[in-house]
Amino acid sequence: MTTHEAATIDAYLRRIGAERPGRADAAALRELHLRHLRTVPFENLSIHLGEPVVLDEKALLDKVVGARRGGFCYEVNTAFAVLLRELGYRVALLQGRVIGPDGKPGIPYDHMALLVETADGERWLADVGFGDHSHHPLAFEARDDQQDPGGVFRIVETVDGDLDVLRDGKPQYRLELRPRELVDFTAGAWYHQTSPDSHFPRSLICSRLTEEGRITLSAPKLITRVGGEREERILDGEDEVRDAYRELFGIELDVLPAVRSGIPNSDPR
Repeated sequence: MTTHEAATIDAYLRRIGAERPGRADAAALRELHLRHLRTVPFENLSIHLGEPVVLDEKALLDKVVGARRGGFCYEVNTAFAVLLRELGYRVALLQGRVIGPDGKPGIPYDHMALLVETADGERWLADVGFGDHSHHPLAFEARDDQQDPGGVFRIVETVDGDLDVLRDGKPQYRLELRPRELVDFTAGAWYHQTSPDSHFPRSLICSRLTEEGRITLSAPKLITRVGGEREERILDGEDEVRDAYRELFGIELDVLPAVRSGIPNSDPR
């Protein structure tokens, strides 16, 4: 690792409030995963700010670490993969298809998740880019229920050899086991930036996990969840929206993002 790369990783760790782990083990992965979810928001603001979403490791580190932004799955999971590799983990990018309300999977490369192998040879499914999901990595080999603060998760093998990830009995997404390269996700990222069939161009989302629950800004609507309680509030004017981005998510914006078509929603995926 070069001096510059080491400095970037140190800055990344400061960004998520984590210490450099002594070993690339499961306990450290669990801690990194949780801290990432609490500090790096799941957000699609670039789409509505006219900023290009560039699937390049350096550009994504500049965004997440340097600009203290978040992103959607391709962005934050790629950045997290770089961090984990530099800390000694082996990481593979897996392509997923999100399961819709009708029970059918979406387009190929609809989602990115990470297969992480520790120094002890344990394999974990890590995902800091699905919004409201598991707080901790899931044991990749396990096929029974996995208790998590985010719900009860289960990984199920399909008849075609893929894996379905279930939350509280409901399929969330389907994963292929073949490792992919970052460039493979280009079409999926383009689709979610441009297609009227994707909810991202039609919605404005900035969301992160908190110690008490979750906070989501679908401007001008602010949604706060604490335990089982949900509170919604409409923010008053651009100044209050700008303050919310800064104070709740650490995002400084000169120009506020605005949905150019459709109606904003609060889908936290």
